[in-house]
Amino acid sequence: MATSHVGPFDLDRERPVFKPDGMVQRVPVTPTFYEDLGSHFPDFADHILTQRFSFAEAWLTWEVHPEGDELVFLLQGDTDFVLWVDGAEKVVRVDTPGSYVVVPAGVWHTARPHAETTMLFITPGNGTLNAESPG
Repeated sequence: MATSHVGPFDLDRERPVFKPDGMVQRVPVTPTFYEDLGSHFPDFADHILTQRFSFAEAWLTWEVHPEGDELVFLLQGDTDFVLWVDGAEKVVRVDTPGSYVVVPAGVWHTARPHAETTMLFITPGNGTLNAESPG
């Protein structure tokens, strides 16, 4: 094992992506980071993106990950995580650091914070969609 590859690394500068073989590839964060993922990992099939995201305002869009469950861990803050289930909003309050939400595959979701919030996302990225409203 090459110990030069153990870190520490900075999530604001590069994001770890788990490849299908279980190995981690670090991807530099650029202004076109999300668009570039497709060129690094065609279709993002069987890859898992790990990233930290801070927000103080409600998300402007909803998203869905059709290829797998997403884990969302609260690092700090207080937010309503909103899932679109059976044609209605299901609100899950996440306000204790260390708690997490499992967003099932295929479920649209968004967030509405009560305070500055930082979360860690572990996301199966293949087929991810974003929209102004769920569905």
